[in-house]
Amino acid sequence: MPFRTHHCGKVNKPLVGTVVTLCGWVHSVRNHGGVIFIDLRDRSGIVQAVFNPKASTEKAAGAGQVGEALKPEYVLKISGIVNPRPAGTENPKLPTGEIEILVEDVEILNPSKTPVFELSDYVEVSEEVRLRYRYLDLRRQRLLKNLKLRNEVYIATRTFFAENGFLEVETPFLTKSTPEGARDFLVPSRLHPEKFYALPQSPQLFKQTLMVGGLERYFQIVRCFRDEDLRADRQPEFTQVDIELSFVDEEDVIRICEQYLSQLFQKVSGIELKLPFPRISYADAMLKYGSDKPDLRIPISICDLSTTLKNCGFKVFASVLNTGGAVRALAVPKGSMLSRQQIDNYIEYTKHLGGKGMAWFKVTETGIESNITKFFTPDELNNIKGLTDAKTGDIIFVIADKPAVAAMIAGELRLKVSADLKLVDDTKQELKFVWVVNFPLLEYSAEDKRWVAKHHPFTSANEDGWKVMEDIANGKQVTEEVIEQIRARAYDIVLNGNEIGGGSIRIHRPERQELMFKLLKLTPSEITERFGFLVDALSYGAPPHGGLAFGLDRLVALMCGEASIRDTIAFPKTQRGICPLTSAPDTVNTKQLKELHIKTDVILKEANPKPSDMDSGK
Repeated sequence: MPFRTHHCGKVNKPLVGTVVTLCGWVHSVRNHGGVIFIDLRDRSGIVQAVFNPKASTEKAAGAGQVGEALKPEYVLKISGIVNPRPAGTENPKLPTGEIEILVEDVEILNPSKTPVFELSDYVEVSEEVRLRYRYLDLRRQRLLKNLKLRNEVYIATRTFFAENGFLEVETPFLTKSTPEGARDFLVPSRLHPEKFYALPQSPQLFKQTLMVGGLERYFQIVRCFRDEDLRADRQPEFTQVDIELSFVDEEDVIRICEQYLSQLFQKVSGIELKLPFPRISYADAMLKYGSDKPDLRIPISICDLSTTLKNCGFKVFASVLNTGGAVRALAVPKGSMLSRQQIDNYIEYTKHLGGKGMAWFKVTETGIESNITKFFTPDELNNIKGLTDAKTGDIIFVIADKPAVAAMIAGELRLKVSADLKLVDDTKQELKFVWVVNFPLLEYSAEDKRWVAKHHPFTSANEDGWKVMEDIANGKQVTEEVIEQIRARAYDIVLNGNEIGGGSIRIHRPERQELMFKLLKLTPSEITERFGFLVDALSYGAPPHGGLAFGLDRLVALMCGEASIRDTIAFPKTQRGICPLTSAPDTVNTKQLKELHIKTDVILKEANPKPSDMDSGK
């Protein structure tokens, strides 16, 4: 006989009259006049079991007496007859709601302490407590459902790429530190004193090397590591769906990625996506939405009023425009209902973001109202209304500042207003995909006082950009404006305001890769030390290639409707990078440090911890 014959959530009406053996946890206990009803739960669902000390059979009566001792989260093995529930007691909300199990035999496999929180999806529990007792949190249906969906994403991902000629290849976790952006996690080498491995931030260099090796189509569901500040959508260790293809251009990569997402959503969520996805240039995204990851569900766009207001009589705007600034505006639907206090709060919000403030105009049936309308001509006011596409009842918010600052503040204000006024119905599963393309190749870092790669230094420029870069290398003077106009062959995929993937066509010619490194102010010795193996590999007939990496954690969170990726990961870290379950990161003893040739200026644990320390898990 098997240990169990059925899963709890799979017992149904066709099994009435048969004997089943089930295992699981006591979800709840109800005593109805001496007859004990329990809900028994396993991964598949819940079934009602009946313990009756006064049952007609000796076996059932004996099991019924055991039922009086049961408590929530006890682990049981029960056997009994499947019976139809009495008329009027059915539960249509459960797949097992038409039947119940009359228990004839029960074994308590393990008792349980009273859980520190109720295992219900309707009870609010702090995240710190949930992560400390993650093994209890995982028993809740919400977390179980999320992990099941994540598993389906893994299966659908492997199926799609296998069917499309990709080879799944594992790349190393212990690799070389090549910091460029986020910090590396370092791993000391015991066998090579004073030398370190780094945990990979991405398999980027290895997957490009695979293309040189002739594999042509690679994919991997891979763990990556970045020692960076954390947010709701970031973890120090995260999972990517990583792909790379040879003999492709941007269109080829975008096409295969759209096909993947279409099949993924259809198989996992039953949603048909409309292909192809829309595209927007980086410049237009920053102008219209103030962000390179625009949420297209929000019915607000930003417009530039700089030209129409360049000669206006409002000194604040005129001063900004005369010094190379910009005036950006957005019309908020039905925003004229906002009180003066609410408007003032938005003004303070823009100042909090680093802006100078905000002007506003209400659109009423009689015209445009504001405390500054007297500084504008009727034509200027009509242009403000027309360019923002404002309707009667709307309010127009206007930001004047440096172009980049005005774009950022208008973008953040767009998001806040939408959230405050509930302009997006989160109850609808509305999916707005968009590709953002034509990124700048380089951006200036005031902190490093040099140009840095907008994406990463292995991204190719377009042909016009390479000509500018060669001019720079040959000593020709080029303005910052010209450098900022160099376009990358890069593309990001955005879903509902969240970047879920990004990629590019790579540099496949060694002389161009070296040129890129030189423009980033890397010395020849730094190039050789950090990236010499890649440049060398490219010199052996590297094919044109490109790829993309999807953030799987973020993608799954969106598919689950979760705000945080931590609720789609079995054992996540907190926003401080701590694992409450295991207390990682933690100190280690001096013996381990000596073996690794590491010295530290903090007080260390004893090399041989006391038994009490070991017992407490320190």
